[in-house]
Amino acid sequence: MSTLKVDYPGVRGHSHGASTAAESASRSGRDGRLRCNRSRPLLLPFRLLRWGLLAVILAVVPFFLLIRGGIFAYHQWGLGAWPSLAVSAAATALLLALYAWAMSRRLRAGRGLKWLLTRGAAAIGVAYVAYSLLYVGGANVKSEEVRAEYASLHPLLRVAASTLILADPESVITDAGRTPDFYRRMGLSPNESSLHFKQDDGFVHALDLRTIGRPEWRNRAVELAFWALGFHSLRHKGTADHLHVSLRLPG
Repeated sequence: MSTLKVDYPGVRGHSHGASTAAESASRSGRDGRLRCNRSRPLLLPFRLLRWGLLAVILAVVPFFLLIRGGIFAYHQWGLGAWPSLAVSAAATALLLALYAWAMSRRLRAGRGLKWLLTRGAAAIGVAYVAYSLLYVGGANVKSEEVRAEYASLHPLLRVAASTLILADPESVITDAGRTPDFYRRMGLSPNESSLHFKQDDGFVHALDLRTIGRPEWRNRAVELAFWALGFHSLRHKGTADHLHVSLRLPG
C-alpha cells in the first residue's frame, strides 16, 4: 500500500502565520502586564492623595451646607433665626442620608441595613445641631460668664462656633454678649451699634476668639473659614488682640 502525501503550502503558511501572531500577542500581553505591575507602586501615592482629598471634601460639604445654607436662608430669603437653621439642618440631614444610601448601595447592603444607615445618618445630623445649640465645653470658653452667655448667641453663630471647636479643639471664646457696663469697665464709651448687644431678634450676633498664644497661620485659617461661611471676621488689636466674628442683620 502506498502512502499519498499532499502538501498544502498555503495552509502551512497560514498556520505558521497564526502561530507567530499568537506568540506575538502573548508576548505583548506579558509585556503589558509587566509594565502595569511596575507602574502600580508609582500610582499608589496619587490614588491615596485622590481618595484623601475626596474624603475631606465629603466631610466638609455637610458642615458648609448646614452653616452657609442657613446664613443664605437668613439673609436672602428673610427667614428668621430658627426657620433658617431648620431649613439648612433638614438639607444637611438629607445629604447625610444620601451619603449613607450611596455607601450601603456600594456595599450591597440589604434593605433593612440600608434603611437603618440612611435614617441613622440623618439622625446624627439632627443630633449634632442640637448639641451645638446647647453645649460648649469649659475648656473652650474664657470664663463661666462667657459660657453662660453662649445660649444668647444667634443659633447659626453657635453652630459655627461648635464646628470650629470640632476642627480646632484648642479654640477659646473670650467674649459673647456684652452690656454697656462692660465698656465702662474697660474705660471705653459704649458702642450702641455693637453686635455684642442683644439685637431686635433677641440674640447676640457677635463673639470674640482668642488669638494670643496661637500660631498665626491657625488664626488666619480661622478668620478665612468664618469669612467663607458668610460671617464677618475681623482681627481686632485694640484692648487686646482677638478675632471678632459677627453675623450681620438681614436687610
